[in-house]
Amino acid sequence: MASKFLPSRLPLPLNSPRFHRLPSTNKTMIPIASFSSSSPSASSVDNSVRKQEEEEEELQEKVAQALTYHHQTKHGFANYARGPRGLDWANQPNPFRRYISAPLLPLLHFPTDKPIVAVTDDAPLYSSLFHSLPPPKSTSHSTISQLFFDSLALSAWKTTGFSTWSLRVNPSSGNLHPTEAYLIAPPIQSISDSPFVAHYAPKEHSLELRATIPSGFFPNFFPDNSFLIGISSIFWREAWKYGERAFRYCNHDVGHAIGALAMAAATLGWDVKLLDGFGYKDLEKLMGLQFFPDFKIPSRPIKGKFPEIEFEHPDCLILVFPNGSNPFDVNYKELSSVVNEFTNLEWKGKPNSLSKEHICWDIIYRTAEAVKKPLTIQKGEFLVDQFKSSGICSENSYKGFTIREVVRKRRSAVDMDGVTVMDRQTFYQILLHCLPSGKGEKHRRQSTLPFRALSWDAEVHAAIFVHRVIGLPKGLYFLVRNEDHLEELKMATRSEFKWEKPEGCPDDLPLYELASSDCRVLAKRLSCHQDIASDGCFSLGMVAHFEPTLSEKGAWMYPRLFWETGVLGQVLYLEAHAVGISATGIGCFFDDPVHELLGFRGSKFQSLYHFTVGGPVLDKRIMSLPAYPGPSIDA
Repeated sequence: MASKFLPSRLPLPLNSPRFHRLPSTNKTMIPIASFSSSSPSASSVDNSVRKQEEEEEELQEKVAQALTYHHQTKHGFANYARGPRGLDWANQPNPFRRYISAPLLPLLHFPTDKPIVAVTDDAPLYSSLFHSLPPPKSTSHSTISQLFFDSLALSAWKTTGFSTWSLRVNPSSGNLHPTEAYLIAPPIQSISDSPFVAHYAPKEHSLELRATIPSGFFPNFFPDNSFLIGISSIFWREAWKYGERAFRYCNHDVGHAIGALAMAAATLGWDVKLLDGFGYKDLEKLMGLQFFPDFKIPSRPIKGKFPEIEFEHPDCLILVFPNGSNPFDVNYKELSSVVNEFTNLEWKGKPNSLSKEHICWDIIYRTAEAVKKPLTIQKGEFLVDQFKSSGICSENSYKGFTIREVVRKRRSAVDMDGVTVMDRQTFYQILLHCLPSGKGEKHRRQSTLPFRALSWDAEVHAAIFVHRVIGLPKGLYFLVRNEDHLEELKMATRSEFKWEKPEGCPDDLPLYELASSDCRVLAKRLSCHQDIASDGCFSLGMVAHFEPTLSEKGAWMYPRLFWETGVLGQVLYLEAHAVGISATGIGCFFDDPVHELLGFRGSKFQSLYHFTVGGPVLDKRIMSLPAYPGPSIDA
């Protein structure tokens, strides 16, 4: 029985905040004692060594802060991570950021309400995008409108009794939507005659013009027909409900937004890739976020009026360009120098206020400081992998929906029916689309849709509870998304696990059965006692190659691991809806009991995000309204 692996008492994790072990480093330190004091260059050498030691110590402190945050915000059977003791409805943050007095540039709308949405150039079949991308379209008012309409726009309004609220194409923890988006683009007819920076306003499906930028910016640095999308987060929106754990959820949402944008761009024949050489300060200037007041981090959680807590934290920059473009260079050093001048632009609009009062969870902001990425000076061609097709084993599992039908009708299930079953081949097909590399390849490099947007090798795997899959025994399974980690995973997990390929599993699907058992009660218990984790066809925990990744690459990889889980979660959402069922992300789970079940010790592997897929229970009391035009309220 799989449940026998869950101990009744849990030992303190090796890398808990009480016992922090600083990460090892591969950098060689030159001993000061090896230089003679009589050497004429001894002073300069000593200074160089001292500076190197200080930089190394600073890097270790940043990783230690990320680890401290991660362990402090774990849920356990005995206690949950710190958060508000109740919801302060009077101060629920406005979900819509607006820049008051900035010019509003309306975008176009597209048909969504036909009984059967026809397959057209702007709405190909969902499953077709995993095989190949259509020819790239030119950048225009119409295509930019479509990109946002099918990725970050409103998808519907819901109402019941006295409550009305909006839903979006991109999912969000608690439907709180901390994620904001910016378009940085060359001149686009009917939008702007000059290159510009604009904030996307989803409620209006419009762009707010923030600034015009130098005319040479795009032709000097990027290929034709390309543009940039910046993503930022307002931590307060999530912290209002979830307290200290909110930083995790904000980064899940960044990943969901990246996945949503990648899928919408693919519809237009466009590729997307993180421009991850940029540093935090570059992103801040590029999106016009440097004008938010500085936020002084308190030493403990405090409540009061802190309007500066509503600042936007710049997360990432995405390059959107035609699929099949020739290799090109991105000179980050020169780009950073040009972006530095953006502080001198005339920025339009003042950000609206979101709440009257706030609670500051200090550890969120301390950690956000520690994981800021510096500028990385890279030379040579911008690495864009050739588009790779995902694996196929059951194309008939998909219901013939267009991409627009899938992305705009995606919903987060509130309950699962505990009855719906899934065919084994459908299960395998869904997992094939969760893999980072092309069919027939060893899985490691992220080259398939939408994972190709990410700039690092896959670091996230999935521990899967199979509940209702016809042809598969109930039990615990493991999907290895980076096969270089396979032996390390076998060594890190329980010795009694089988690690056997299940019956009928495709050769290029690295799925392994660990233990056969009815895990429904166990899955529910591990996901904060939520029925939704046990009432679907399957549920899973996304397991990251954790501390070694931070030690090797830096603390700035901490949020990026959550981004990867968000992109994976976005695929699971879309796959579930494409085969006719539903899904939902689960942010509340008991971290270390999950690790104990799997046999993980220390922080080499950590569970970052849970998910469930199955037949949804529809609440007939809730009525759906069209996304546009919607009510005038901000909800």
